[in-house]
Order: sequence, then structure tokens, then C-alpha cells
Amino acid sequence: MDSESRITDGKFGDYGGQYVPEALMPAIEELTDAYERYVLDDEDGFVEEFRERLRAFGGRPTPLQHAERLSERYDTEVYLKREDLLHGGAHKLNNALGQVLLAKYMGKERIVAETGAGQHGTATAMAAAHLDMPCEVYMGETDINRQRPNVFRMRLNGADV
Repeated sequence: MDSESRITDGKFGDYGGQYVPEALMPAIEELTDAYERYVLDDEDGFVEEFRERLRAFGGRPTPLQHAERLSERYDTEVYLKREDLLHGGAHKLNNALGQVLLAKYMGKERIVAETGAGQHGTATAMAAAHLDMPCEVYMGETDINRQRPNVFRMRLNGADV
């Protein structure tokens, strides 16, 4: 990647700001270093492993489906990207798998996540189980009661909710 693509100051564009509590800066710097090494520089074959895991475990690539009736109705060509066909039934695994894999490359020993309705927690629990890492998912009590099927799936994948 070219030098302009590097993470250098943590700011967004020419006018963006940054606020991170000082206590978190060592973790932010460690993550920045790992992202540059493993993702941008592809150290230790991270990118290839990530792509292969997305294919073999996640179910990528997902197909485009021509939506004939919508196309006819609006006199244009409409296609649906079928991310619902990914393992777990949602696009959330794309991100969670990359984050858990990066954590593993960084030598982290467990995964901690939060979730509202439970889809992110489910994807994170699936990715952690796939990569043999313990997982804790934090979820509000009301959401736990409301989203029992997702809580079941997280626990089925070994997460402590």
C-alpha cells in the first residue's frame, strides 16, 4: 500500500479530530501497529488466510440474484447481493471473522464483544469458536430476554453471555 493509505495520525481527513482517553492509547497504538503489519503489509499471510476463511467457513463469495419483478416494475436492472446466505445468516460474520483473526495474530487470548439484538454477538461467537478462542459477549438484560434465539446461538458457539 502507498504511504497515503497508512494510518499515521488517527484523524479523519484534513479537518477530522480525535479523542481517545489516554488510558486507551496503548491499546489503540497496538491495534494500529497490528493492522498495518498484518492487513496492509500482509505479514505472515494474514490477508490470504482471512480470504480463505471467509470462503471456506463464511460461505463467500455470495451470489447476486436478479430481482426480475423489481426490475420490471422500475424499468431498470435490480440485483440483490445475497449476504443472508453467509454462515450465520447475516453480513456480520465478514467483520467479526476479520477482527477475531486479527486478535489471534496479535496473540490475544480471548474475545470480548457487546451486542444489542444479538446478531453481532452471534457472529463474534461463531468466529471465536471457529478460531478456538474463548468469547464473552455483553448484552443488556432486556435484550437477552427479547432475543432468546440469538442468545441460544451465542451459547451454542461457546460464548459466555
